[in-house]
Amino acid sequence: MLILTDEQLDWIAAQIPDPPARPKGGRPIADKRRTLRGIFWILDNGAKWKDLPSQFGSKSTVHRWFARWVAEGVFERLLQLAGRLVETRGGYRLYECYIDGTFAKAKSGGDGVGLTKVGKGVKIMVLVDARGLPVAVETMSAGPHESKLVQRLFDFMLTRETPPRVIGDKAYDCDELDAELAERGIELIAPHRSNRSPDNVTQDRRPLQRYRRRWTVERSIAWIQNFRRLCIRWEKSTKLFQGFLHLGCTLLLLRPVLG
Repeated sequence: MLILTDEQLDWIAAQIPDPPARPKGGRPIADKRRTLRGIFWILDNGAKWKDLPSQFGSKSTVHRWFARWVAEGVFERLLQLAGRLVETRGGYRLYECYIDGTFAKAKSGGDGVGLTKVGKGVKIMVLVDARGLPVAVETMSAGPHESKLVQRLFDFMLTRETPPRVIGDKAYDCDELDAELAERGIELIAPHRSNRSPDNVTQDRRPLQRYRRRWTVERSIAWIQNFRRLCIRWEKSTKLFQGFLHLGCTLLLLRPVLG
């Protein structure tokens, strides 16, 4: 069950600009806080919009505001602001970060969907700090290998500071990726694949000791998947699915700094 405190909801609502008043009157504008609670209910339960309880107002109104805020980039900015809030309060632990991706099946198809051995879907790529807080997160086509998506993920950093090292599993054992991250001043730590030549070893046991704490990112992915709307992509639009992802990760960032 989603726990959303009044302090967290107040902060979120304050970052969303109020719509302009209607000059000719008409129906009153929907209550922003109640609308947000309705959107979070969908995010938490993974239900269809038609099943939204009446306590959150009109189903079509809540959905319309969700789509409008996504189109205006409101939730993307909200996530960036939450990252800045954590950063300014010293909440991030960037001395080591962990990277991984998780597959979300796309039941309705749509744009940005890739074909894999297990069907069509998208990848939720996430970089987290030593506490498991999101440092960068984005959805991408599930077609390309995860090692090919890392560079794009760094375009969505929520912090000004770059982590000195990034830790991943064997999927990230790639000399090209190693060199690309080194150009950014980042050390890549990943255990070697079994088919790597013994004459081309790039890791030793000392850095790999950090790999033992890779459960951190696995736990973070579990946190993300607790939002049931992110387990399966029902939206045909990538932007709408990303809107839910941005909202979920915003809440993960607010929990340690706001009530």
